[in-house]
Amino acid sequence: MTGRVFFYVQHLLGIGHLRRAATLARALAEGGFDVALVSGGAPVAGLDLGGARLHQLPPVRAADARLKDLSQLDGTPLDEAFRAARTQRLLDLFEAEQPDVLLTEQFPFGRTQLRFELMPLLEAAQNRDPAPWIVSSVRDVLRRSASPARIDEMVATFEAFDAVLVHADPALVRLDDSFPAWPDIQDRALYTGYVAETDPARAPQGSVGKDEVIVSAGGGAVGLPLLQAAIAARPMTGLADRKWRLLMGPNVPAADQAALLSAARDGIVVEPARADFPSLLRNAALSISQAGYNTVVETLGLADRAVLVPFGTARETEQADRARVLGERGMVAVVPPDTLTAENLAAAVKRAWSGPSIRSFPPVDTNGGPATVAALKQMLSP
Repeated sequence: MTGRVFFYVQHLLGIGHLRRAATLARALAEGGFDVALVSGGAPVAGLDLGGARLHQLPPVRAADARLKDLSQLDGTPLDEAFRAARTQRLLDLFEAEQPDVLLTEQFPFGRTQLRFELMPLLEAAQNRDPAPWIVSSVRDVLRRSASPARIDEMVATFEAFDAVLVHADPALVRLDDSFPAWPDIQDRALYTGYVAETDPARAPQGSVGKDEVIVSAGGGAVGLPLLQAAIAARPMTGLADRKWRLLMGPNVPAADQAALLSAARDGIVVEPARADFPSLLRNAALSISQAGYNTVVETLGLADRAVLVPFGTARETEQADRARVLGERGMVAVVPPDTLTAENLAAAVKRAWSGPSIRSFPPVDTNGGPATVAALKQMLSP
């Protein structure tokens, strides 16, 4: 056994953070680590952890799409008793696991709403003898809306960390583009490449989804307008003769699912998200999706052409920034946040269809899983 890893992750609205953490947990377990993945969000059925183990904290979620406040799953606000009980559960798990590495997903560069439990966890790690390696795991883009005071707080908290693993390809997206205090952390930062759930070289072949337009909206909590706009946009595009396959996430309410099915015309298939999405993506003529990390990594590795419709608010800038960078490079067409209409989506489809294939660009580094394994092994090596 290489070492023990205690990996903390919190998903708030969709399940993207948990999916990426699960992919990393599988890779670490395959690499010989004993991995305990500690999840603070809503339980997700069928999560593939490979050889890793899951610990579920009393779950919390974002109170709404602004992602600023937290609540219990039934909408009840968090009170001091709940916070104290959850913090104690986290500390008890840490004490029981006795890890060699404490890995925190996004924190301290995100998830600051969870400082009530993460600061005690950091303190416990620092006070243990011997102390574990303390490592942050972040995506390619950070939230630009953080105030200068919040950024100073992030940098100060990062003093307790030994390293930050940036799961990105710096030839495509650099963290310093979205994090102004990069000079303060760069000497402890390591780019791993993107973390891909599916190795593009091993994605299943076959004819499923051949020449279709695939429209996906992630977990579905904020993706419903995209699915609605796609139905309305189809007749306005040059791809109206293709089958359009709309994939609904698990969080689309039943009434909205029924409305989508009712609005679907001939040539439009509306169905739940599918496990063979990588095959659909590889075979599709065009992908239309939001711009979450996992979806974009799959799109860059598998798709031919794509339209990105990022989710965004004044606070949440990550998807918009990721989509903008890819759009500026000419790899995809983009419908910016707050501009989604059937007409704008149809225009973006036209731009993507007449532009270059994603496959004509240099391959993106998606070796993030194995590179993370190698980085942690290097830290633990004598």
